[in-house]
Amino acid sequence: MRYAKPIDRLIKAFGRLPGIGEKSATRLALYILNSGRDYASELAASVIAVKDTVSLCPVCMTFSDENPCSICSDASRDGAVVCVVSDYKDMMAIESMGGYRGVYHILHGSLAPLKGVGPDDIKIQELIIRIGQGGIKEVILATGFDAEGEATTMYVAGLVKPIGVIVTRIASGVPVGSFIEYMDGATLGRAMDGRRAI
Repeated sequence: MRYAKPIDRLIKAFGRLPGIGEKSATRLALYILNSGRDYASELAASVIAVKDTVSLCPVCMTFSDENPCSICSDASRDGAVVCVVSDYKDMMAIESMGGYRGVYHILHGSLAPLKGVGPDDIKIQELIIRIGQGGIKEVILATGFDAEGEATTMYVAGLVKPIGVIVTRIASGVPVGSFIEYMDGATLGRAMDGRRAI
């Protein structure tokens, strides 16, 4: 059975979203079809508003409707400490834990030569220019611990260290609430290497 063309078009549009398969796309399309016109109008207006009003902060490269973003313009934040993350979701995860009072730099990706992603494809140059403007004392590298995240960390560290800024890496190891017996060797090795006095 074929859907009406407008429904099929909506299903295909939802299907292009990451993590949305054909069944989920169909469910979403039918939900909108069965919802009131007000909801559909609000959804459409929200999508257009995001595209029209949100851009990259010229300082930290986050998504924002302000220039600079609310974090960069917050006087209570320590602008001398910059946490470098791969994407917006990583920044939001660190923000949600509370406690970090520095600022950020979002790379919008990780180095992945096999996928054709090189240094010019992510926001590394913007970070180097920002550090060159002065005032930054420490760069915290908080990229992932997969091969791409590690490659990005090593590359960025190699560029930043010669500038004379302290470069640190977030710790990794055994997650809170887990059991040692279930940890893989790489995780346990990192935990052992990152041990500290108590």
